[in-house]
Amino acid sequence: MDYAPLRRGFAEFVGTFALIFVGAGSILTLTKLLEPATNGSAQASGVYGSLTLVSVALAHGLVIAVMASAVGHISGGHFNPAVTLGFVITRRLAPSLALVYWSVQFLGATAAALLLRWFFSASVRGATNLGAPALGSGISVWQGVVIEGILTFFLVWVIFATAADPGGAFKSIAGLAIGLTITFDVLMGGPLTGAAMNPARAFGPELVSRDWSNAWIWYVGPFVGGAVAALAYEWLYLRPPAPLPVGPPETGVIEPRPGDTAVS
Repeated sequence: MDYAPLRRGFAEFVGTFALIFVGAGSILTLTKLLEPATNGSAQASGVYGSLTLVSVALAHGLVIAVMASAVGHISGGHFNPAVTLGFVITRRLAPSLALVYWSVQFLGATAAALLLRWFFSASVRGATNLGAPALGSGISVWQGVVIEGILTFFLVWVIFATAADPGGAFKSIAGLAIGLTITFDVLMGGPLTGAAMNPARAFGPELVSRDWSNAWIWYVGPFVGGAVAALAYEWLYLRPPAPLPVGPPETGVIEPRPGDTAVS
């Protein structure tokens, strides 16, 4: 990939826009569809709630799987400021380009949220805060931070393992693996924290709905979790190997061929 901020930035904008438009939009759509179906019944609410969780998890996972596969070769398919931070701190992305990524990611999230606000009625928007993540019943703010951090750790770990690692499977299954990671993260953490795993996913709906309740959770948790995952994978698996030792066969050290020890 060459250094082309406009082309890379637009790919990140489209991918992040799609995540919020489809991800948060799925919450709004299901709320609109299922509200009359539950009709106040606790039993019906439980059944439809389970269906909603699976549907929302699939919506988030599928949109990322498709978008990462579509434009991963252009921008890396981050669509997430926490992922971008991981690439910056491991020196895999220039800070100047990271600023472009962060700008368009938050801009794409805001644009999608504005359109969702236009499409849905006030009652549906109010019931879901425009799809913004929220703490579940009985979950404290610090529990929320840890949950978001762990879920984001899984996400960034998989991204580094499949897309950043030269031995990974970026051209074949990286998009699918990343999408499935988001799906199982939402299935576990959706009822607890909304499983945003992404500051942009939280920012767009929060800004447009003007709801900043405990908003810092969905910034601190993902940024810390993503950074830890990136540094851990980089340090454990992606560090340059040590040069091969040179010695005669009788010492038990295999003599490398010319150039094998020139590790850059």
